[in-house]
Amino acid sequence: MIKTIFFDLDDTLLDFTRAERAALTRALTELDVPATDAVLSRYHELNRQQWELLEEGKLTRPQVLTRRFDLLFAELGLRRSSQEACGRYEGHLAQGHFFIPGAPELLAALAPRYDLYLASNGAAAVQHSRLDSAGIKPYFKDIFISETVGFDKPSPAFFEAAFAAIPGFSRETALMVGDSLTSDIRGGHNAGIRTCWFAPHGRPGRPDIVPDYRVTELGQLAEVLEKIDN
Repeated sequence: MIKTIFFDLDDTLLDFTRAERAALTRALTELDVPATDAVLSRYHELNRQQWELLEEGKLTRPQVLTRRFDLLFAELGLRRSSQEACGRYEGHLAQGHFFIPGAPELLAALAPRYDLYLASNGAAAVQHSRLDSAGIKPYFKDIFISETVGFDKPSPAFFEAAFAAIPGFSRETALMVGDSLTSDIRGGHNAGIRTCWFAPHGRPGRPDIVPDYRVTELGQLAEVLEKIDN
């Protein structure tokens, strides 16, 4: 029986890839950097690599935020302020939102039956702004963002801090739902709770990180919960 569900935010409930592309295009254009498809794709890859290094404890959050732009500008042979680029980018990212298909409907259906919590590695100010824009904050009993928690997923310390803040919490009745194998699924496993990997577009898995459940559409989560509860 599941009582508590932790949701990741980016690319699980909100379409971060789309939001990233729009915000980055505006930020780079303002800095007179060509926002071509190739440049946007390269930033996306560099950004992903830096966050994975954070998850492994090899970089700090401030280092991630500037290093992704340092690497991009170096590859482009451009001299720009990475701090300014980051500030402009996060400012644009905080404005508006794009839903993953089915996300608001899923939250509305689950909130009366389960205790929902958000577990995100994003910047606190950006995430809260996007949540306000999306209007989904009321569905969550509490919101855990790594910048304010003091630890990043997949660190067990992140999850332990969240567990400690939930009255009567039980690992046996908890589920982590997210799109990242390295952050959400590994983190959930390390914390001793069940996991459900949201993997649309036929994404390949990893033999070293195996989720308890896998869905390709958010609407399938209801079937997973029914299976567990029965």
